[in-house]
Amino acid sequence: MHIKTGDKVQVIKGKDKGKVGKVLEALPKKNRVVVEGVNVQIKHKKPTQAGQQGGIIETEGAIHASNVLLFDEKLGRGVRTRTEIVDGKKVRVSTKSGNKLDK
Repeated sequence: MHIKTGDKVQVIKGKDKGKVGKVLEALPKKNRVVVEGVNVQIKHKKPTQAGQQGGIIETEGAIHASNVLLFDEKLGRGVRTRTEIVDGKKVRVSTKSGNKLDK
């Protein structure tokens, strides 16, 4: 998968198109990612007898990894990437600008 946990990504498809957020969780087996502030789902929770408070809970849902692009700070938008080997390590590189996106 081309996205890792902690990456800054831009959504390119769906109701949240154009939003930029940090990847909270990557699910490579399902090819999905959970992005901060994207695909927010609302759940109504009843209070329990154990003292837990009820209310409306908002959580981020998973979206398909193909609907996000890695965000390039220099260009200010999501970009496609390729991998290059630099000093024996795989590094993600922007195809447009040639910027190394891995730290």
